[in-house]
Parts: sequence; C-alpha cells; structure tokens
Amino acid sequence: MTVTDRSVAETWFRRVLWIGILANLALAIPTLLAPERMMALTQLPPATPIMWARFAALLLILLSVFYMPAGVDPNRYRVVAWLAILSRLAGVIFFVGFQSAEYHMLGYFDLVFFVPEFVLLAMLARSRPGGAR
Repeated sequence: MTVTDRSVAETWFRRVLWIGILANLALAIPTLLAPERMMALTQLPPATPIMWARFAALLLILLSVFYMPAGVDPNRYRVVAWLAILSRLAGVIFFVGFQSAEYHMLGYFDLVFFVPEFVLLAMLARSRPGGAR
C-alpha cells in the first residue's frame, strides 16, 4: 500500500469513527434527557423503570468518549481503534443475536459503522511496517 493509500484509509477511518461517535451522541443525549419521548420516537417498548434507559444512554455517551483517542490518531491509539470496532461488533451480536426483533435496529445501527471501520482499519494495519499491532 502506498503512502497515499495509507493516508486515505486513515482519513476515512477517522471520518467514519467520528460520524459514529456523533451518531451515538445524537441518540444518547436525548435519551438521557427525555427517555420516554425517545423510546416512543424510536418505537421501542417502554423501559421500566425508566432509569435503565437513562443509564444505557449514559453508558453509550461514555463509550463514545473512549472512542475519541482513536478518532484523533488511530495509529498511536491502535488498540483503542480495534476496541472501538469490537464494541460495534458486540452491539451487533447483542441486539441482533440475542434480543427480540424490535431491538434489531440498534444492532443494524452498529453494523453500519462496524463494516467500514473494520475494513479501513484492516487496510491501515496491513500498510504499517510489521503488520497489525
């Protein structure tokens, strides 16, 4: 892979990761502030007690914050970048594989980010001297 290809893969990885972070925050912040309204808007079953929906939103915000170092420098924070991708895969498996159909959209949401992030980071890792680390 040429330096230009490596630069393009890195740039697009960072873009997709940041778009995913912003998408997470766009879902999580309103859910933290108005969980009943967000549950109705997304046509998810009501949560009881509602504290669990708020807590899930808080955890998604915190998870998104942990993705940020890889969004700044995926080479320096390669382990964080791989963990961000594995977190997306875990979301796909959890929501699509183990939850009822009304929650599958949350897994598909993670899948939309998992696929391009995985491909781009794999390209970036292969281009690096010594391979993936």
